[in-house]
Amino acid sequence: MTTVTINGEIIEIADNNNPNHNNDKPLLWFIRENMELTGTKFGCGVGMCGACTVHVDGYPTRSCITPVNSVLGKSITTIEGLSENNNHPLQQAWIEHQVPQCGYCQSGQIMTAAALLAQNPTPSDDDINNAMTVICRCGTHQRIRKGIKAAAEKLIISEG
Repeated sequence: MTTVTINGEIIEIADNNNPNHNNDKPLLWFIRENMELTGTKFGCGVGMCGACTVHVDGYPTRSCITPVNSVLGKSITTIEGLSENNNHPLQQAWIEHQVPQCGYCQSGQIMTAAALLAQNPTPSDDDINNAMTVICRCGTHQRIRKGIKAAAEKLIISEG
């Protein structure tokens, strides 16, 4: 047995010699099917759209193309693990600024933005544009940028 930590919970995973192992399964499907955490979304299946973005040791990662065996021993955070009560400043800003339209990409957008703000608490428009590589079919990029900036302000105020 080996382990992975998902949202703070240590999960044991059978090794490759076990016929029921999940090590080559994409992390997205392990999270959704095995963990029953459905906030992480399937979009394209080839790592291009970003709807499936989770954090692996704090870094935004496309879970649809990341096999479970590549994250063994690491810490995974899904949208469900971002905050206990959906009160992360990004989640609040998304609501306050009515960022989502269809919702397809939103967990990936929020997880990508959370990684950005963890690395750069005061991002410029260029920083946001460069980091936010999740495809939004609805074109809510202006609202996404506005939500990120509002969350950044809240984070600075809460830390100050």
